[in-house]
Amino acid sequence: MKRETWASRSTFILAAIGSAVGLGNAWRFPGLAAKHGGGAFLLVYLIAMLAVGVPLLMLEIAVGRRIRQGTPGAMRAMNRKAEAVGWIAVSNAVIIEIYYAVVFAWVILMFVVSHKFAGLTGNSEAASKLWLGLIQTTGTTEGFGTFCWPVFGCFIVAWISAFWCIRNGAQSVGKVVKYTVSLPVICLLILAIRGFTMPAAGAGLAKLFIPDWSALSNSALWVDAIGQIFYSLSVAMAIMVAYGSFLDRKSNIAVDSLIIAFSDLAISVLAGIVMFTTMAGVGMLDSISASGISTAFIIYPQAIVNLTNVPWINAAFAYIFYFCLITLAIDSLFSIVEGASTAISDKFHLNKRRTTLSLCIISAVLGLVFCTAAGLALLDIVDNFVNSYTLLLTGVLEAIVAGWCFKTSKILDEINHNADRFRMPAWWFNISIKYVAPIALFGIFVWNIITLFAGGGIYGAADGYSLASNLICGWALMGLSLISGGIVKLIARARVNKGGYKEDLRSWDEIPETEEGELK
Repeated sequence: MKRETWASRSTFILAAIGSAVGLGNAWRFPGLAAKHGGGAFLLVYLIAMLAVGVPLLMLEIAVGRRIRQGTPGAMRAMNRKAEAVGWIAVSNAVIIEIYYAVVFAWVILMFVVSHKFAGLTGNSEAASKLWLGLIQTTGTTEGFGTFCWPVFGCFIVAWISAFWCIRNGAQSVGKVVKYTVSLPVICLLILAIRGFTMPAAGAGLAKLFIPDWSALSNSALWVDAIGQIFYSLSVAMAIMVAYGSFLDRKSNIAVDSLIIAFSDLAISVLAGIVMFTTMAGVGMLDSISASGISTAFIIYPQAIVNLTNVPWINAAFAYIFYFCLITLAIDSLFSIVEGASTAISDKFHLNKRRTTLSLCIISAVLGLVFCTAAGLALLDIVDNFVNSYTLLLTGVLEAIVAGWCFKTSKILDEINHNADRFRMPAWWFNISIKYVAPIALFGIFVWNIITLFAGGGIYGAADGYSLASNLICGWALMGLSLISGGIVKLIARARVNKGGYKEDLRSWDEIPETEEGELK
């Protein structure tokens, strides 16, 4: 079967940028900058992006293009025992898409009710409670009996939108990203212009860009900066390998990866400018939180109602802000689904569209738990365990497979194939993949484990999160991710024994004939 390909080079770049640029850029990045000395965080993030992020991004895109399969097949092509690493990445994607959809739903809901900000002008307390009232949360892991129907409605809209965007794979994604990547940039520029005109905007910019050099001695800064790379560049979650598998041999991975990474950084900084100038303008500069959800749904609404004394202007600003978040969220959600769907359909030779539809339906059903009054707390637990542990472990394992169980020179040749003005230097790629990435990521993993158990071993215990919820939504899901490769292997073996199914076990040196296409 001939593999689908991107319509053009620009389509691939836009799709990859759309996946990389998500809600984390709009709210988590500014929050971490505020937490860690502004410009000091920006500097460390840039170093982390060059030392870890860019090489891993190039690695995933390159192995995807070479093997023309999702992450499990790409990992197996480098080492036959490494397919399980790919399935951990896929399980990361499936878990993330299940809870990310409800965050998308919250954003849609806030957009729908943005007219309410007009009636809340000057009322910071009411604005801070608006979202919490809408989702009817208890704030704890109690409350399964209360189902929030407005959230459910927006949740269904989120999943229908995601499926519609990827219903025809790379072809439909290519048509969508032309708008969903440009629209948030336009929205952020509008918000930034407004931010520049606000009083004390200079103080906000100073806090964002002027480094607090003393922050560099704080190890938490380095941990958060490297961790943000994963949230921001969409590595270790099966997306970039899948997107790379739709490329042909004419593509320039070395240059395109830099474009993707620096575009992601630029949009993060633009979001930071919006956040810092707006918060400074309303006298809430010190309220920016490293918790993205808190900033977007509790703190920022307080800023919106204090922007002006004109109700309709505040409401209009709210509509623009949450529309911006919608366009950021939809790209991320459908790219996560695409990464998982590609891996599953490649492994079992399934119809791609049916696989995508089935995956959306199953994920939506499982995600209903986050539409309950306990949903916010459960989401917080799952998000913490995935981002603090499994994503990092996946990055470590991918780097070990590529750097120690395979020849990095072969991957580098693939990255630099068709490269012209810029070629990825061997010293940069080799040092990063073999040493910097695995050591740094494993160090952060250990740091997070120590931090968890130093606090009693129950994440969110001070917020009323139960041990049972940690065991089910945290440790059990992480364990399931780690054994997912074994589960898939048993399923594949059963299908082989039934007959009519043969696994595609191509190696690195077997380039599929369908790769000979040409990007327009």
